[in-house]
Amino acid sequence: METVQELIPLAKELMAQKPTRNLVRLYVLGGVLALFGAVIGLMETLCSPFTAADSLREREAAVAELQAARERKALRARALLEKSKQLEAVQGCRAPTNRLHAS
Repeated sequence: METVQELIPLAKELMAQKPTRNLVRLYVLGGVLALFGAVIGLMETLCSPFTAADSLREREAAVAELQAARERKALRARALLEKSKQLEAVQGCRAPTNRLHAS
């Protein structure tokens, strides 16, 4: 059934066949479930722009967090490099002093 106009002839045909009470309940249950499915699909369509905006914000937050982590890593690397340069400078000054006393 592609359109709503087909429902009325279908209902007339079903009633003309004199279905049993259980069969009518089954048809009504199917119709109600189909209606709920249509309503849920409509609500999903209406609410999808808001969920897309939320996911965009989440992506932007994740990118910002990654950039901050990279900056912290770069700062740590610079600090370690400066510390190693200072240690080399200190060790360079002490090395000749140690050699004088070594012999």
